Amino acid sequence: MTQTHGRSHERPRDREVPAGPLGVLAGAAWQALLLAGVVALVLGVLVLVWPGASLVVAGVLFGLYLLFSGVMQLVAAFGTHVSTALRVMAFISGALSILLGLLCFRGAMQSILLLALWIGIGWLFRGITQTVAAASDPAMPARGWQVFLGVVSALAGVVLIVSPLESAAVLTLLGGIWLVVVGAVEIGTALQVRSRAKNLPPGV
Repeated sequence: MTQTHGRSHERPRDREVPAGPLGVLAGAAWQALLLAGVVALVLGVLVLVWPGASLVVAGVLFGLYLLFSGVMQLVAAFGTHVSTALRVMAFISGALSILLGLLCFRGAMQSILLLALWIGIGWLFRGITQTVAAASDPAMPARGWQVFLGVVSALAGVVLIVSPLESAAVLTLLGGIWLVVVGAVEIGTALQVRSRAKNLPPGV
């Protein structure tokens, strides 16, 4: 009886109020942002300190991507749910991807060259498509900026195709700087979110 009576007189302020849903989300958000920022910052510094090694790693990853995508396309080519024409196209595309992927592993220069050409061709087609789409649609929002970005993307693609190795080195440097900036911004944002999370009322 005495123990029960003592429990009934416990003060609520002696108990910790658990964090509410907003508090839990805020805590998880700042931790995720901080982790992403630290990873981006470290990667950016590594790219800036060892740009040559970063290019080699990017080329190897690109070769692995080509091999994986090529195998997946070959598997799709033998599926029964596609037509004959799509099956032939998937088989040819898969075989070419595997061949290019194997070429990437013959040397660092081949992989970097293929990666730069791949990016350059992608930027060229994307820029042409974006420019034509913006020029042919007067109702497109920010039409002038869309045309400008399309032209810049196409020109960047041409530069990569014409001089892939030199352009890849410049892209690596810019990518490292971009990662450092993004990492610093995300770390600062995470600290701000953490500060605001601490000021949330209990149970919110």
